[in-house]
Amino acid sequence: MNLPFPTDLSGKVAIVTGGSGVLGGVLSEALALAGAKVVVLARTQEKIDQVVNRIHENGGEAYGYSVDVLSKDSLESVRQEVNEKLGPCNILINGAGGNHPKATTSHDYYPSGSLQDDEKSFFDLDPEAVGNLFDMNFLGTLLPSQVFGQDMLDQEDATVINVSSLNAMRPLTRIPAYSGAKASVSNFTQWLAVYFSKVGIRVNAIAPGFFLTDQNRDLLYEKDGNLSERAEKILSQTPENRFGEPEELVGTLLWLVNKQASGFVNGIVVPVDGGFSAYSGV
Repeated sequence: MNLPFPTDLSGKVAIVTGGSGVLGGVLSEALALAGAKVVVLARTQEKIDQVVNRIHENGGEAYGYSVDVLSKDSLESVRQEVNEKLGPCNILINGAGGNHPKATTSHDYYPSGSLQDDEKSFFDLDPEAVGNLFDMNFLGTLLPSQVFGQDMLDQEDATVINVSSLNAMRPLTRIPAYSGAKASVSNFTQWLAVYFSKVGIRVNAIAPGFFLTDQNRDLLYEKDGNLSERAEKILSQTPENRFGEPEELVGTLLWLVNKQASGFVNGIVVPVDGGFSAYSGV
């Protein structure tokens, strides 16, 4: 990976939740290339180690911890160890989140006929799955902010970057719970930006559009490698007519964490979606 422009984050400690995923991994690597000491937090140690090893191979400094972002006690334990080893957190990337198939409908519109056994309407959405989804996306952003935000108080240059979604601005068909959960992340970003504005912590968010990840690969591609019907519809509504590359989030990330570049930017949600949210469809 090559950084799009020079950025010096030397001496800074960056915590990245969801840092082992496709997007989170790229963000972690970019921060390390800019000189930050990166702490990758996720669930699966094997995937965490892969990101940490890539950073080490490129000359960066990184550490990884398997942690549940919904466990405040676990996050506090990581915070204590990071403080002892590296120092206080300067940059927090809240990237943990995701969708759930049991919180997804099978159709864009309520079908007029009877449903097949494997199809789900709005009335079949699983309450527990919806609750877990909201917990992962909203609480999974709030709790790390509570824990690591304590280290950021009254620093000269501290920043929180939340990962929202284009769904927060324009809810997509079939995924009402995910759209609602990401809307809560965007709203929380604005609230937290105001709340922390007197103690030197800036809070902003990135709202990715459609990027190919492990979570959505089966949704966007058929088993034969061709685009799915839903993917074709997505691209028809995306002026760039393609999916985003994970590296295309890096420029926005580096701009938002650089006080010299964005010191007066606070409480915004930046769409990186190839024009999807701007296109009316006609």
